[in-house]
Formats: sequence, C-alpha cells, structure tokens
Amino acid sequence: MTVNTQPTTETPDPRAFGLPLVEGGSLPAELHSLVSSVHDLIDAVGNTRADTETLAEAAATVRGLTDRLDVDRRQVGTMVTRDLGDGTTEIGTITNIVAGDTNPAAPRLALMRTPEGMRAEVTLNTIYQGPPGLVHGGWIAAMLDQAVGSVSSVETSPGLTARLEIDYRRPTPLFTPLEITSWVERTEGRKVYVAGRIRAHGQVTAEGKALMIRVEVPE
Repeated sequence: MTVNTQPTTETPDPRAFGLPLVEGGSLPAELHSLVSSVHDLIDAVGNTRADTETLAEAAATVRGLTDRLDVDRRQVGTMVTRDLGDGTTEIGTITNIVAGDTNPAAPRLALMRTPEGMRAEVTLNTIYQGPPGLVHGGWIAAMLDQAVGSVSSVETSPGLTARLEIDYRRPTPLFTPLEITSWVERTEGRKVYVAGRIRAHGQVTAEGKALMIRVEVPE
C-alpha cells in the first residue's frame, strides 16, 4: 500500500515550458494502425530469411514511405495525455521508448492505476530478445523503470530516477503474458521510494527498487 503519497503540487502543464501537449484520445486511429503495423514490420525484418530481391524491394518501399512521412515532424519533447482507467490521466513523452503512443519500437506498456499503485500486462516478441527465447535484461530494467516512475508521478508528483536497483530472480520468457506492478513505499520530502516487480506464470522474474526525485517547478 502507498503511504504519504498525496501530491504536493499539481502536475505542471508542459505547455508552460514550451512543450506541445497532445490529448491521447485525439490521435487518429490511422496513426495507431500505422504504429502497430511498423511494430510488426520490425519483428518481421529481424527474423526474415527472404531472398535478396525481396529484401531490396522492401528496402526501397520503406525508404519511399519514410520520405513521405518525414515531411512534418513533431517537436522534440512533445507530451501526450494517457487515461489510467480510473478517471485520472498521466502525461508522458509521445515517443517514449517503453510506453510511447507513436513509437513502433515500444512494447506499449499500458499501465493502469490500481488501489495498490500501477499494473500492466504485456507480451513481448523477439524485438526484445536477449538470451535465446528470453527478454533482454535491459528491457526488463526499462519496463520496471517506467512502472516505478509512473506510479511515483501519479501518486505524488512528476520526478526523475535517481537510483534504480534490479534483482533478476529467474529468466523472463518471450511470448508470455507478463504482469508488471509498481507501488510507492514511502516519501521523504522530494524523495520518493518506489518498487515494482514482473511476474510470468505467477512467478516473480524480476524486482526493482528506485529512488525518484520530484522535479521542482519554478514559480
């Protein structure tokens, strides 16, 4: 359970710092479909044994599509609102490598708020492979960092990771539903102590503890 986690300040509006803010619900379905298709493409490219002619044709097609899409780019640091399933929202970067709405490389860790903190379920393919058939340890750390950072932001106020410690309990498999949970343990002024874990088949595969430092918003 969380303790002493009431926000000390309201979540700052990114627009006050010159950062664009996009409402998550305003992103067109066609963009979501494109992101999903490119996600599948990354996996297909990483595993293909297609002949050279097919590879050359695919490369030319991708280059053409890249040129068409790269004519109107979002500002670096663009933020987006995300519904947490209980009527509250979270704000994050739209291209976040773990949870970004428009990042095809992201596993799209859709964290939702629970009475204990945050929870998500995600299944990873070979894009995230380290050892054969297993999730790369760096991705495990990244997902836990995202989970503990999100719960710290939602339960207290936005902050940055000052320290993250990961204990790898057992291998984390690919192609398996993974449950990721996080919660706030305590707060001390601007310091927020948070924890999280990953489970596969009900067994803990990794646990993390982190120290988050709340960002001071200038008046």
